[in-house]
Order: sequence, then C-alpha cells, then structure tokens
Amino acid sequence: MGENEAGLPHTSLQGKKMAYQKVNADQRAPGHSQYLDNDDLQATALDLEWDMEKELEEPGFDQYQLDSAENQNLENSETADLNLDSIQPATSPKGRFQRLQEEPDYTTRYTRSAPKSNHCNFCRLLKILCTAIILFIFGILIGYYAHKKCPSNSTSSGTLDRQLYQEILKTIQAEDIKKTFRNLIQLYRSEDDTEISKAIKTQWTSLGLEDVQFVNYSVLLNLPGPSPSSVTLSSSGQCFHPNGQPCSEDARTHSSQDLLYSYAAYSAKGTLEAEVIDVSYGNAEDLTRITKMRNVTNQIALLKLGKWPLLYKLSLLEKAGFGGVLLYIDPCDLPKTASPGSDTFMVSLNPGGDPSTPGYPSVVGSFRQNRSNLTSLLVQPISAALVAKLISSSTGGTKNGVCSPLELPHNEKRIVNMQVQTVTKFKTVTNVVGYLKGLTSPDRYVLVGSHHPTAPSYGGPGWASGTAIATAFAQALTLRAQGGWRPGRSVVFCSWGGTVFGNIGSYEWGEDFKRVLQRNVVAYVSLHSPIRGNSSLHSVASPSLQQLVAEKNNLNCSRRAQCPETNISSVQIQGDADYFINHFGVPSAQFAYEDIKTLQDPSFLSEALFPKDATKIEEMDPFFKLHETIAKLSGEVILQIANEPVLPFNALDIALEVQNSLKADQPNTHQLLAPASRLRESAELFQSDEMRPANDPKERVPLRVRMLNDILQDMEKSFLLQQVPPGFYRNILYHLDEKTSQFSILLEAWEHGKSLTSNETFQEALSKVLHSINSAQVYFKAGLDVFDSVLVGKN
Repeated sequence: MGENEAGLPHTSLQGKKMAYQKVNADQRAPGHSQYLDNDDLQATALDLEWDMEKELEEPGFDQYQLDSAENQNLENSETADLNLDSIQPATSPKGRFQRLQEEPDYTTRYTRSAPKSNHCNFCRLLKILCTAIILFIFGILIGYYAHKKCPSNSTSSGTLDRQLYQEILKTIQAEDIKKTFRNLIQLYRSEDDTEISKAIKTQWTSLGLEDVQFVNYSVLLNLPGPSPSSVTLSSSGQCFHPNGQPCSEDARTHSSQDLLYSYAAYSAKGTLEAEVIDVSYGNAEDLTRITKMRNVTNQIALLKLGKWPLLYKLSLLEKAGFGGVLLYIDPCDLPKTASPGSDTFMVSLNPGGDPSTPGYPSVVGSFRQNRSNLTSLLVQPISAALVAKLISSSTGGTKNGVCSPLELPHNEKRIVNMQVQTVTKFKTVTNVVGYLKGLTSPDRYVLVGSHHPTAPSYGGPGWASGTAIATAFAQALTLRAQGGWRPGRSVVFCSWGGTVFGNIGSYEWGEDFKRVLQRNVVAYVSLHSPIRGNSSLHSVASPSLQQLVAEKNNLNCSRRAQCPETNISSVQIQGDADYFINHFGVPSAQFAYEDIKTLQDPSFLSEALFPKDATKIEEMDPFFKLHETIAKLSGEVILQIANEPVLPFNALDIALEVQNSLKADQPNTHQLLAPASRLRESAELFQSDEMRPANDPKERVPLRVRMLNDILQDMEKSFLLQQVPPGFYRNILYHLDEKTSQFSILLEAWEHGKSLTSNETFQEALSKVLHSINSAQVYFKAGLDVFDSVLVGKN
C-alpha cells in the first residue's frame, strides 16, 4: 500500500550492522541443535524457573543489578561451553539482551594493512613487514580475547541509550502541556469539532511530524433528541428528567446540553409503561433468581452500572424478556470525593465501529445496513437522585460509616412511564494521523493514541489531557529529530474521532488498513483520559509488556520523594486501544492517575461518560505535574519499543499469566494445567534461546534480528478468540478487573452455567482456552525450530 494511502510508509529496510551482547548468561556452545536435544541440559534450563507468585505480584525490577553487576557477569563468559548453572535469574529474570554501540567498521576492523615506509631499503622493509605481520596476527588474538573478556561497550551503549531517552524527555515541561490543554479546551467551547481537528493537524505539522493528514469516514451516529428524555411515576403523575429535575415548562426551556446528553447511544427509542424490577448489578445469578419468582416480560429493569460489562448485562436482560432499563451508578461505588447525586451521564451501546458497516470500513461504495438501534431495549441513564425519588429513599445513606446501597424494597411496587428519544444521522468522523518515520525499520509502527470530540458530547476534558500529552511528546521527538536522530521504528501519532460513540474512528481506520496494520503494528500506547484522579498511578499493560511498564513505574518512584501507590495489571480498559488489542493482538500499555477508591470498587464504572468541567482537571492537577509524569512514563516506553533493536517483549510473562489465570479456585480446569505447563517450558526455552544467538556474530545480521522481532511481535495473537460474550475482550489474556485472575470467558461460562442442567457452555469455553494455550505453545516451539534450522544451515 502506498504512502499516499493514509500516509502508511513503505520504505526499504536500511540494514546496519549492529553488535549485540548477551546479558547475564554465558556464551552459547556451538552445535545449538544438539543442545536442544540434550534432555539433561533442558532439565537444567527449566531449573531457572523463579517463583511465579513473586514474578507476577512483584515485577522484579528491584532484582536488577547496576551496570557494574552486568559487566561482572559478562566477564565470566569466556568458556565456549554453555554453563547454565552460572546464569543468575535474580540479575535478569527475563533473559533480555542488550545492544552494544553500532560498529560500522566491524567487518574491516582486523583487516587493516600494516604500515609501510617508503624511505628504507628492501631488506629493512622486508624485516619490518614480517615483524608487522607477526604483531598484527598477535594483535588480532589479543583483541579477540580482550573483546570477549571486556565487553565494556555493553555498559556504554545501555548508558548512552538511557542518556538519549532522558535528553529527549527532559524537554517535556508541565507548563507546555498546560498551555496546549487550555488552547484545546477553548476550541472545544466553540462547539465546532472541525476546528479542533484542524488545530491538532496544524500543531503536529508545525512540530515536524511527517505526512500529517485527515482520514475521514462518514458514519452513523446516534445523537440526543430535541428535548430530554423523561421518567414519570404513574401513581402520582410526577415527571422527571434523568437528573431528577421535574419536567416543568421552565425546566424544558432552560434545558442544558448536559441534560440532553443523558442518554444511551444506539438504544431503542419510544415509550414504555411498566413495573420497575430491581436487578441490582444484573449478573446471571440475580436474573435467574428473579425470573423464577416473577414474570419480567416487557418490564423495566433498575440496573446498577459496574462489575460486569454493560453490553453483557444488557444481553442477559434482553434475553430474559425485559423491555426497558433504567441505568444508574450507586453512590456507594464512587469515591467519597464524588457527589453524583444529580449528575447525569452518557453510555454507548456500540461494541465498536460504524454500526452501519459492521466489520468493514465506511468508505465510498460500502453497503450501509439499517441499524439505528443496537438493542431492542429502551435504555435510559438516570442519576442517583432520581433513583432515590423512584424508591422513596434518600441518596447515599450512611450508617455507622458504612454506605447503604440504593435498592427498591421487595414488597413495594413501582410503575413508571419512560420515554426515550434520539436522532440518528450520518456525520463525518475525522482521524488525525502523523508520522515520525523510523530509520532502520520504517515499516514497523508504534502507535500513540489519543482522541478528540466528534460532536458536543460527554466524556469530559480527558481527551484534551491525552492530546496535550501526545503533542508534548511529539514535540520532544521532533526536536531531537531535527538534529539528525531518528528512532529505529516509526512512531505514529493518532488522534481519533468518534471515541465516545464506540471507538468509531479507530475501528474504521483499523478496518480500512487491516492488512497493512496486522503486519506492521508492534505496540499501542494509549493516552485515553490519563487524569481521572490524583491519588494513584494505575498502569495497564498486556502480559508481554508488563515488565517494561513495571520498570518505568519503579524508576518513576525512585525519582520522587513520595511515590504514590502503583499497580500494574492486564484488564479491560476503555478507549481506542480496543480494536488493536482485540483484532490484531497488539501489546498495549496505558498509564493513568485515578483515585484509589475507584480501583477497589466495581469495575466498568468508566463506561459512564460524565460532562466533567475542565476546571476539575486543573483542580486535580493544578501544576500539570501529573500530566508531565504520564508524558514521560509513556514516552520512555514508546522510545524503548521504537528504538531497541530487539523488541522489549517477554515471552515467559505470557506463560506466567496463563498459569496465574488457572491458579484460582476454579472447578473443572485441571485439564488446562498440563498444556499450561508445556507452554511455560516452551516459553522458557524460547526466552533463553532468544539471547544466546546474540553472542554469535551471525546474529548481528539484521535478518536474524528481524526474524526474532517478528516472533516477539505476534506472541499474543494466539489468544484471540472469534466469539466471546458481548462486552468481553476477544484477547483472553485481559481480565475483567484487578480482583479477578481467572480467564474471563471461563468465569462467565461457569456463572452462567449454574442455572443450566448441562455444562455444555462451560465445556465450549474450556475448549477455546485450551486451543489458545496449545496454539501459543506450538508458536514458541516453531520459533525455536526456525532458529535451529538457520543455525544448521549456516554451520
């Protein structure tokens, strides 16, 4: 695909000879295939396992030693035989290898001619020449063994890389981010989303990003109707807007955008009068109990947001026969600092992309399906204040310091009339995409994703925080690039449109360039709403990136006098990373500040989009120091992925994540334990094997490094499933929340199967997980075989 199509570069690979040096392991022995066939040595390799609990709970970067320790290990690597006992996993548990300085004169280093003198006679010249030849040969031997014994370049290169990254990142300043943030917010108040897109493109172009362009798609959006929706109590005739405000004429006249945007995008529309049934969080067990007690056909469910994905819970309600849903957030699930009494919110019922072109891009000539609503349910988000009025209770009651959840008394009956009205129309969604093309691998992309509003809607100013951070990092990169430096891989900056309606912009772009992106994207770093609180740094990373993210978290803590509580997990997140995680299996990472309370309570509350004022962002981070921290943490991760010759991904962490997902007290998963153990064995061998060829001069050929990177890039694709419950990630390495370690689809199948006489649903889910584990094990083994074949062919 040409560069003119969305600016996707296709320049040729400019191979440079790179020197590599293994870290924390002795040199590999000749005869690699014989080593792999030796059962005793394989058993010794497996003895390198560290405690899985410690590895998963403490990422282990405090186990890393300083460069002097690395040199000490490297100095002991003279022997030609592979001494596995000398490898110390406490020094480098993951088996990474480190780049030395580039050696452009590597092939000619030892072939320089001896100096000659033109002022002596033939005999003298012959003596000098013979002496020089002897000294030259002796020098080669000394140089060869000295190079093996004293690989000081390893330390200098690592130090130089760290210095380079710090020089780039130190140009990121909180004041610059604050200025960009305020400029974007000012444009947003003009209620013209086109102006925001133009401003982002203009700024990115002025910074020096290449081929910055708009990528537009005409998509089906579901927007609020001309007047707010309403809920009326049949017994008293009292009418309320979603925020609990009475439906007086005065209120209608002065209805705000916030009131209009309290709706569920792509809900069915119309009017329904029925009894309200409290279904709490709406899990399968609750619904089974309720449906056995009463008829729920065409009734209205009073549903709390949280604990399970909203789309999943709505699918259960729809299947049970409900006709409508009043959706709210219980005050007990929010931080104490929040006051959600009359706050209204928006949700989207769109799983992703343009609903009129499911699975294919919205380009000229595409067939458009008539899908104005994506559910048969009438769904209306309401405030906790309105719920309290419906159940005749006070909001957020607290007794003895314990919050009392809102619930409808079992012996009371409430009949309401709910009216939902929305408008469906086609609008243009704009993505802004700009590149800093790589030097050695320009066809490999590290995506940096933020978003901007498509229309005046909810989502708050989090988009401005993410865009301002992306802009600050782009400025730091391009400033360095003006001096001649470039990363090895291309860094692609993306500002997505249509995010609040179901990640429409990113989905359409991904579907449009699917074949190219499947092959070329190596990682996605998300800047989706990075400031949601100010008490805890919450990091999300796919298993293969958790070690790198933990290292940056640890480094950030060492630089600060007071380090906030941190945690790292692989959990489902909101935002445009969704498409790349679930359709391409791309390793992803995201740093965000949140309030500790929100991390401890029911997940998926972030599905609600509140109209937070920009002043609240500045109240949480008045000096924009948290913004600066997120920019530097994200930036260093991006730089390492884009610039390291070997991708900083870890195969063994994937196997450990699989075993951890089977640790919990989960019945009938014993048949997965043996495949998971085999996966770990293959991953350990691969993790060890990926570093040993680095000491072989043949490994310095770019082709061999490219082979290794291709394997590392696609490790998580084995865990993509075709069909999962609505709202669940197709990438099963991601969990529902931090508290739940089990595979999400197994947890759902087990909970759902409790009410069924047959366990067929659970067995089907078990089979999917088993296939994924086996597929990953075969993938790692095939990777070992590829390197085996190359070595045999060259020996």
